[in-house]
Amino acid sequence: MIQHRSILRSADNSGAKSLMVIQIYGGSKRNFGFLGDVLNCVVKEASFSGQVKAKEMVKVVLVRARKEHKRKDGSYVRFSENAGVVIDNMKDKNPRATRIFGPVAREVKDRGFAKIASMAIEVV
Repeated sequence: MIQHRSILRSADNSGAKSLMVIQIYGGSKRNFGFLGDVLNCVVKEASFSGQVKAKEMVKVVLVRARKEHKRKDGSYVRFSENAGVVIDNMKDKNPRATRIFGPVAREVKDRGFAKIASMAIEVV
């Protein structure tokens, strides 16, 4: 569960290191983001040789969240950190990076981000 001003780690090699959430897409009354949601973030810290620069606004897909998420089969999934992957835009759903680090939740693939799920090491 991610809300306004939450800090995320970048789970890709786009150059961003830490991201701050400024908007959760999906309606004006939407207060929290869950696995697979698209967020609007500001890059707080970035690598000097990356594709994205510090203070840049980017769209991010949430791939790992510390708050547990209940699945339809009754099981729960929880990660040790909040992490996201930078994408081009919401229509194409393609990542800006060439590599994805760490595990990715299955909800990301179910939401239509198949390219991110296929690039990931493990889909949990």
